[in-house]
Amino acid sequence: MLLFCDLIAIYSVRVVPLFVDISYHLHSPRKMASQTTGKNEHTRARLEQVAHHMNASGRPGLIEKHPDDVVVTTALRTPITKGGKGGFKDTAAADLLTGAFKSLLERSGIDPSLVEDISVGNVLAPGGGATEFRAAALAAGFPDSTAVRSTNRQCSSGLQACVDIANAIKSGTIEIGIGAGVESMSTQYGPQAVTEFSENLENHKQAAECKVPMGVLSEQMAKDRHVDRKSQDKFAYESYRKAAEAQKKGLFDEEIAPLKVKYTDPKTDKETEITVSRDDGVREVTEESLGKIKAAFAKDGTIHAGNASQISDGAAAVLLMKRSTAEKLGQKIIGKYVAASVVGVPPLLMGIGPWKAIPVALQKAGLNTEDVDIYEINEAFASQCLWCANELGLPMEKINPKGGAIAFGHPLGCTGARQVSTLLYELKRTGKKVGVTSMCVGTGMGMAAVWTAE
Repeated sequence: MLLFCDLIAIYSVRVVPLFVDISYHLHSPRKMASQTTGKNEHTRARLEQVAHHMNASGRPGLIEKHPDDVVVTTALRTPITKGGKGGFKDTAAADLLTGAFKSLLERSGIDPSLVEDISVGNVLAPGGGATEFRAAALAAGFPDSTAVRSTNRQCSSGLQACVDIANAIKSGTIEIGIGAGVESMSTQYGPQAVTEFSENLENHKQAAECKVPMGVLSEQMAKDRHVDRKSQDKFAYESYRKAAEAQKKGLFDEEIAPLKVKYTDPKTDKETEITVSRDDGVREVTEESLGKIKAAFAKDGTIHAGNASQISDGAAAVLLMKRSTAEKLGQKIIGKYVAASVVGVPPLLMGIGPWKAIPVALQKAGLNTEDVDIYEINEAFASQCLWCANELGLPMEKINPKGGAIAFGHPLGCTGARQVSTLLYELKRTGKKVGVTSMCVGTGMGMAAVWTAE
């Protein structure tokens, strides 16, 4: 925004020299010319400062603060637990979401009535989960004036939910909203989650390719792109190692909201109430132990249970609003949403999605790959994540510094929202600023978003 003094400065540079030039030719007063030159140099310097402020680009411009920035004031997640046997195996998706919502209200201290819209990413729930997620918001304490909807872009659903809310705030549709994600793969994962294709779709080659199982197409991609098993297992080992180390050091504690749930012991069939406070998929492995696991999708394949994402349960939520709103309400700002991208790729090359989406998001933000401090890239399969990182020339130390979905799981609709809290807290802890979240998306897509920490 230009100040009045800046408008005067513009007038001085653009208009005064004209009068001075005329006066010089009429009267040739050297003293006047000398004084005017000094003033012009001052005003030009001031204008350069204003122009720099208005046109700042790249990383310096990204970390500037403006009243209309869309910011994050609270980001959290439940623990992520093993599908079918973890702490949340008996907990419905809506109950996971209710727990995340309650924790968000408690941590943020936001008046629930100020939240105008909630978007929830989900993949497996019947009807998209729209009815049960609206009920979950009411059960968590939001008034009936808070609208709720579900969104499904498969593995990027949680991120899509956050981006949709951010864009609604940018456009003025709402002032405050929540982007969330949830999945109970224990209760809803299986053949029933996939719709049968019509004859028309089956007869269209590329359309029919949308139903090829992701493990099968990832196996073929690894073969075609020459990603061998040894490098996949090494990548997977690093994910487990980093996650185990982060868990031991308590690096997940700030982003996790513990949740009390009912749990039925599979051995005794006795139901008890437990508090789940940590990811239960994290375990100690070695490259050698991973190398002994049988390939899952082809006899001579390279992909197996140890170098692919875990089937998991979990929920996450992100509170967003404009900076001016956050400051007015006294909300502590932990990060800023900058830009996002969504792209399509051939269905059989689903795994390359981040490779195509990340450069598009960076371009929108005015960044290069080197400007980013941390990349949170979903580890759907070690093969595709590793290939994308190598093709983009990303240093491995910048990718998933606390491990990823191979180590602690990928609750489909939750992951995109979960990555936001994981990223922002790690940026804050390490004193870094710029991060990217990204993932491949089933049927052949990719999504990415740029965030900054404060």
